[in-house]
Amino acid sequence: MSRSYFHLHLVSDATGETLIAVSRAVAAQYQGVASIEHVYPFVRSLAQLDRAISEIETAPGVVLFTLVDTELIGRLEAVCRDIGSPCLSVLQPIFSLFQAYLGTASTSRPGAQHMLNADYFKRIDALNFTMLHDDGQLPENLEQADVVLLGISRTSKTPTSIYLANRGIKTANVPLVPGVPLPGGVEEIKGPLVVGLVASAERIVQIRQNRLLALNADQETSYVDRMSVAEEVAHSRRLFAQHGWPVIDVTRRSIEETAAAIIDLYKEHRIKFIAQS
Repeated sequence: MSRSYFHLHLVSDATGETLIAVSRAVAAQYQGVASIEHVYPFVRSLAQLDRAISEIETAPGVVLFTLVDTELIGRLEAVCRDIGSPCLSVLQPIFSLFQAYLGTASTSRPGAQHMLNADYFKRIDALNFTMLHDDGQLPENLEQADVVLLGISRTSKTPTSIYLANRGIKTANVPLVPGVPLPGGVEEIKGPLVVGLVASAERIVQIRQNRLLALNADQETSYVDRMSVAEEVAHSRRLFAQHGWPVIDVTRRSIEETAAAIIDLYKEHRIKFIAQS
């Protein structure tokens, strides 16, 4: 199927992450259409905006922005009207909704969501913890985690852990290796939420084969043998069931979807844990 392309200009007074996430979520709904992204972060002066405008005039297309300075907004909207490019403030509808509900206007603070507040330092602390406790490292510290992920090789434990850490959740992950017992203490964990990650044997084999190809490694190994992998998956499911640990099948889930499910489980776990304390 042939694809059509359009220019997408994202103008932000901060990092542009919000615009990128929103625009890609919308663009994903259009099959056969792809955007050519032009990202302009930290636009906080007319000189910086004019550099972005120059590119917009050269390659007109859809313009999305998250500016809060009214002078910059007026300048960008005027130029877009003149050249016929659709232009939209991604934040304005949300500002209007908040203002109607709260009964007060917002204070213009470019990049306010990136301020070095307590939540920021919580995320940094969680990320440091998660990196130190990746792939079964420092098992003696697992009780200090918020979440512990268990699973056989290639069940997305590490990327899921990092995603959760970026949400401020200290996450450790422990691999299940055939013939190797769980590190001491895992089965006695009390405070953290323990979650088992599984996937279909077919999916695991596919990912592992790609991994071996990338490493130029021998493909003749039980690591990618269909029956051996199926037994690994079955063993992990038995282990999780034995301990009553919740299980998430990641076969058709993105990292974001898996993390969202874990966050929901974590919230329930914290409520129960606090009630029992």
